[in-house]
Amino acid sequence: MAVSDSMGARLRELWTEGCLLLPGVYDPIGALLAKDAGAAALYLSGAGVANGAFGLPDVGLIDRGEMAEQARRVVRAVGLPVLSDADTGYGEPLGVARTVRLFEEAGLAGLHLEDQRNPKRCGHLEGKELVPAGEMAARVRAAAEARRDPAFVIVARTDARGPEGLEAAIERAGIYREAGADAVFPEGLQSEDEFAAFRRAVPGPLVANMTEFGVTPLIPFPRFRELGYQAVIYPMTAFRVMLRCVGEAYRTLLSEGTQAPLIDRMVGRQELYRLLGYDQAVRSDARWAEEARKADIR
Repeated sequence: MAVSDSMGARLRELWTEGCLLLPGVYDPIGALLAKDAGAAALYLSGAGVANGAFGLPDVGLIDRGEMAEQARRVVRAVGLPVLSDADTGYGEPLGVARTVRLFEEAGLAGLHLEDQRNPKRCGHLEGKELVPAGEMAARVRAAAEARRDPAFVIVARTDARGPEGLEAAIERAGIYREAGADAVFPEGLQSEDEFAAFRRAVPGPLVANMTEFGVTPLIPFPRFRELGYQAVIYPMTAFRVMLRCVGEAYRTLLSEGTQAPLIDRMVGRQELYRLLGYDQAVRSDARWAEEARKADIR
């Protein structure tokens, strides 16, 4: 069985058990930290990969291959179900189909596609342009038909709340569900009441975004469970904290000429080795070397 077969099924199983909190990650070490903290599944942030792995703004500058390769590294590191950002699918329906195949092969549990026109924008910024609902439905249909594993999760994101209003977002959600989306992701909702209204109007699994500094107020995770959402993503929370901490570390080092004031704020060598499985790697290497030595003696 391919990795994605089990991963898609595991993600579906997790959100049938209750609302699922998906920490956002962008690289393998961050994914390991999230797993170590107790995460059952993860979200691979497109903004995080663009910003953190490439030093680029999140405006559709990285391609499907670059995103799929980063996904492969993350999945290999943690072995957890990972839902990934796939922007607009990186092309028209044929391109979307290619994206789904690459993301499946990377071992992901699923992806989400958005109904923006390229070049895309952050879902919480002004200036977004949407494709017609029928065009987005074609993307969703292509994605659903392209997957080899029927459990691979296709999430349709709609950014319609900002440019077209809540009712238009709800109408688009229904169209995308009919086209084959397993779940709908309403981006940029502006109140708890809007999340509740969306839940009442749209059947099936729903994914919410609790990013910071956007148009959506911070709503506690337990409230989404009460509202009946299946998953909540936190795309850039840890990334933003990391930027602040790393920036302060560099400023301290450059201004004081020593890392001494930072020692108490560091992860120690043994803790890092535990996270990475260093000791297990050393033991395995020693065992294999001993087995080779014994074979040579015989």
